[in-house]
This record gives sequence, C-alpha cells and structure tokens, in this order.
Amino acid sequence: MKLKKKYRKTLSACYLGFVTQAICANFAPLLFMVFHENYRISFGNLAFISTTFFFTQLIVDFICAKAVDKIGYRTCIVAAEITCGAGLASLAVLPDIMPSPLVGILICVVIYAIGSGLTEVLASPIIEACPFENKDAMMSLLHSFYCWGSVGVILGSTLFFVYFGLGNWKILALLWALIPLCNIYNFATCPIENLLEEGESMTISRLLKTKGFWLFIVLMICAGASEIAMSQWASAFAESALNVSKTAGDLAGPCGFAVCMGISRTLYGKFGEKVDLTIFMIASGMLCLSCYLLAGLASIPVMGLIGCAVCGFSVGIMWPGSISISSKAIPRGGTAMFALLALAGDLGGAVGPAIIGNVSQRAGDNLQAGVLAGIGFPIGLVVCVSAIRKRYKE
Repeated sequence: MKLKKKYRKTLSACYLGFVTQAICANFAPLLFMVFHENYRISFGNLAFISTTFFFTQLIVDFICAKAVDKIGYRTCIVAAEITCGAGLASLAVLPDIMPSPLVGILICVVIYAIGSGLTEVLASPIIEACPFENKDAMMSLLHSFYCWGSVGVILGSTLFFVYFGLGNWKILALLWALIPLCNIYNFATCPIENLLEEGESMTISRLLKTKGFWLFIVLMICAGASEIAMSQWASAFAESALNVSKTAGDLAGPCGFAVCMGISRTLYGKFGEKVDLTIFMIASGMLCLSCYLLAGLASIPVMGLIGCAVCGFSVGIMWPGSISISSKAIPRGGTAMFALLALAGDLGGAVGPAIIGNVSQRAGDNLQAGVLAGIGFPIGLVVCVSAIRKRYKE
C-alpha cells in the first residue's frame, strides 16, 4: 500500500499524459469539415494533417530510441507536456495569421505531435519501471486512458459545439491546452525509475539484427494503420458519406469507436490471462476486416456507423497486444524497443489515413470508397500474427 501511494502521482501523470495524447490525436480530425468549408482545404490535404501528425511522431520515436537514455526520462516527458500545450494553444492563432491556413495548422500539428510522440515512447517504460506486482494491469489501464481520453475530447468538444457553436472552436483549443500545461507539475515532481540499468538494454542495431523483430515492426505498422485510419476519418466519414449531423456523427462515429476500444482494452486487462493473446488478435483482425467492409459498403447510414464503432472494439488489443508480445519475446529491448515499436505504429498511423483520404479524393470525394481501401490493414495484421504464432510457438 505504501509503495502504491508513493507512485500514485507517477500513475496519474502518465494517465493524464495519455489523455493529452488522445486530445492531440483526435481534436483536429473533429474539425476536418470546418477546415474544409472555412479554409477551403481539400480532403487530400486534410489527410495530410493526420499524416504530418504521425510522421512527426515517427521522427520523434526514432530520435528517442537514441537520445532518451542520455537526456533522461524526466526532462523529456516534461518537454512533452510543454510542446503539447503550446501546439494546441497555437491552433487558435496560427491558421489565421499565416499566408496559408493549412501551413498554420500543420505547424501547430508538428509542435504538439512532438510532445505526443515523446509521451507515447516514455509513458509505457515509465509505468513498466515502477515496482508494481501487477504491471500487466497497470499497462492495460494506461493504454485504456488513451481511449477514455478520446471519449472525453469527443464528448467535451461536441457539447461545447452544441452550446457555443462551431465558430468558437479556437476557444476550445485553448481549453484543451490547459490539461498538458497543468500536468507539467506532476511529471516534474513524481518519482521516476529507470527501466533497465545502464548498459543492460539492447542497442538499435542489435534489435534490428534480432531474428523475428521485423515481424513485430510490420505487426505494429498494421496495428497502427487499422486503428488510426478509421479513428481519424470517423467524424468526416459520418458527416460526408453517411449524411448525418455533426453531433450525431461525432457521438456515433469517433466517440463510439473510442468507447468500444476502451471497453476492449479494459476487458482484456481484466480477463487477458485466460485468453491466448495471439488467437485474440487474429480474431480481432478478422472482426476489423468485417467492420471496414461494413462501413465501406453500407448503404444505410446506421450500419456504417455501427461499422465505425465496432471497429474500435476490434482494434483495441492491437497496439498494446503488439507491445506485450514484443516485450515478452525481447525482455532486454529497453527504451530502444519501445521507441522502434512506437515508430512502426506511427508509420502505420501516417500511411493509413493518407490512403483513405487520397483514395476518397480520387473517387470524387467519396469517403466510403476510401474506407473500403483500408481492408488491407487488418488483413496484414492477421498474416503477421499468424507468422509470429508459428515462429514463437512456445
């Protein structure tokens, strides 16, 4: 009990860090139609917003693999909260003062994506390093906070738009920026332990030469693409392709997606010991494929929305499950492994939404056609998990 109390602030800081990451990942996509109508930004360029976010995180992940252990966890995680807050707050100003609104938005995205990428790499090993007996439950709960943070930003934003109007979205950007700025104090003062002693963790070159590690990289790419492609386009998909109102679309689309994803992660965190993780992930991949097909082919709006929402349940285990499998297979991977896995997931997150956006634009702004193009992501995941299951039978 005393041990848990000592690290309670560490847990709270990491959980709020993942909530911040959810804000950074989900707030701008809620405004895609606003950007499209007010700033005349095409669907293809809107996809570039998500691509820039995840590509920036990808670069940060790669840098972290080499630099975090030298700089220190605390310095990096505090810097993450500062950049998240600064980037979100800048959304209220830069799009209107830059010659091109898109350039202004992208600058803001790059700033808060740096913080989001740092959080993604550091929060998991920080929790892993805490001396708890039930680390699996703590890790599962950590990743579920991203889902519940997504629900919070979607519900909070929807309620704000209903009562104060879409025209005041810049005020909301400033309000969301307060969460990471307040969390700076938590990370500056909480106890943070080292994951491994100096010299014990594997280097990037050793990891990349490890047999089977590239399977985990491809798995994370497919997991990231399967999850992020649907979540990033769910709001615009509901409004444009399914012809429902923004309020109904946000609640049933991205909010339903996040709720189902959170339920999936919470349930696995509670009952996961009774289930074979690889079998669960293969089943999840098949369910994800069905959801993409349903959303891409449904002619009835409610069926398309169901496809979006249930897809959240199907992808819930993909990201944390991939990390869990990798950690057990390579226990000395250290920060470099967490960073490379995050890099792979972000690569999938950058490619997935871009494919959907560009296919949609080529199909005459038909987002259903774009969503249908995403079926390759869960198929790739199922193939990878099957290969991993065969290679690591033990």
